[in-house]
Amino acid sequence: MVTRVTDRDFSSFVRDVRKRAHVSFRELSDSAGVSNPYLQGERGVRRPSGAVLRQLALALRMTTPIMYLRAGFTPENGSATPLAIATDRELTSKQKQTLAEMYDAFCSENERTSRK
Repeated sequence: MVTRVTDRDFSSFVRDVRKRAHVSFRELSDSAGVSNPYLQGERGVRRPSGAVLRQLALALRMTTPIMYLRAGFTPENGSATPLAIATDRELTSKQKQTLAEMYDAFCSENERTSRK
């Protein structure tokens, strides 16, 4: 059985992590470099893009693959790479974090290049 992640599930997750970290909505917006309106995803209005998920993960000091998984990014609706990294049983947490950071760097570079 496949469990579908709803926008509300993801919103609750981001809100809970933010509150446990004692970070205000505005502080998260500032540290992630994301506008307040775009962060409305926390309130269930919209699910952020992969780039915004990476920024949120960094701002909340968590791994990007975990953020991707909680947002419901799967091979069907995004890259399989973050999911593969997050679920690989052979890798340590540090190795997963390093691979996720390298992957994010490549994705960010591709996004910058595609905007030119």
